[in-house]
Amino acid sequence: MTNILRNPSKFLHRCSKWISDLNLKKLLLILPPILFIVYVFYSSVGGGTVAVFNPFSNSKSTISYVPGGEYDFPARFADESEKKRKKEELDRSRIAVCLVGGARRFELTGPSIIQKILKVYPNSDLFLHSPLDSKAYKLSLLKSVRRIAGVRIFRPQNIPETESQLRVLTAQNSPNGIQGLLQYFNLVEGCLTMIQDYQKQNNFTYDWIVRTRVDGYWSSPLGPENFIPGHYLVPPGSSYGGLNDRFGVGDYNTSVIALSRLSMIPQLDLAGRIQLNSESAFKAQLTTQQVPYLTMRLPFCVVTDRQYEFPPSHYGVPVAALSSRGPLSGAKCRPCTPACTGSCVEVAMNRLDKGWSWTDWANNSLELCDARAEWESGWERVFDRVAGKKLAAARRRIDGMKLDQCVREFAEMKNKTSHWEAPSGTEICSLGLLDSPKR
Repeated sequence: MTNILRNPSKFLHRCSKWISDLNLKKLLLILPPILFIVYVFYSSVGGGTVAVFNPFSNSKSTISYVPGGEYDFPARFADESEKKRKKEELDRSRIAVCLVGGARRFELTGPSIIQKILKVYPNSDLFLHSPLDSKAYKLSLLKSVRRIAGVRIFRPQNIPETESQLRVLTAQNSPNGIQGLLQYFNLVEGCLTMIQDYQKQNNFTYDWIVRTRVDGYWSSPLGPENFIPGHYLVPPGSSYGGLNDRFGVGDYNTSVIALSRLSMIPQLDLAGRIQLNSESAFKAQLTTQQVPYLTMRLPFCVVTDRQYEFPPSHYGVPVAALSSRGPLSGAKCRPCTPACTGSCVEVAMNRLDKGWSWTDWANNSLELCDARAEWESGWERVFDRVAGKKLAAARRRIDGMKLDQCVREFAEMKNKTSHWEAPSGTEICSLGLLDSPKR
């Protein structure tokens, strides 16, 4: 085998000579092992793209390999037994789920995160890092989570901007400028700090860290095929010149690099990286530290209240309808009556720059909202129909929540949390409920 891999052309030349002397019956016997050897060679040392037949699928999967860098793996295991084996292995592993960001529409997204991530991996520990604002009372939904290791709900403060940060980062296309980037980086790295403190206190190290956003709506479970040792996995699309940073999963070592968003900036400065947005800074973190990364389509989208031009221009942002079949891989979305389907989507998406805000759309997997205005009247019915009875019930419960109920639920949540760093439940709930015109 070693001689074959060292000189594949010579081996194939000999094969062609053998084949010329064989009849068709013998050819059919030897052809499969020859093709397998060629496949092993290219997938092991040659780079490029290999098409792999999956007996459990109607189509071929494509593995793209860039030496020392990016992979794009099949979305499924070759067979269900391998998937089951990987799931059993993960159930025995230590997994930290890092949930970051403002609560915003958490009544829509939170129950999906609980069902599609936390309940799928019931031995995982939740870490929440979120700013205190008028929506934070919605985080009381997390009281139903079985294992909560750490909660930090903090009052946001301005982060001083250093010279290296001003060189490395750009305010362009950031709604809140460089300060907005620093606040986001602080959310992510702050969750890593919580995880590391918890590990020290309990004398162990997590095998895996899943990092996701509070505003992510999950339509299907996070599958075991997304946990790949030695690599950091992110969604494709919405890359804005770098890597999609709306979700990530990796083993502990790769996750430490990926989540060190603030403390890595001086390293990027030393490497001469300048004028980076969030996505390009994220990619630079991984490449400068030689962390291999992978892209795989994932069944979630980021629920947004922001308004965008429609149809999107070359560098515009498509907003997916929550009803899209997906997977949407972290694209912006909202519950809406789709304004663009079928051939309309093809025209709109072909107009977009694929290295910017492009989203997978083939096979009628994407429907687009007209997001030029606020959410449409009756969006609640649209959401309830798409999300199903359980998630609809959670939405209605938050919509009708009273102050005393909210305070009780935060007390229950605090009692099951190992480390709690947050204002009182009364303060959190009052900020969002006390002066609400609906109460």
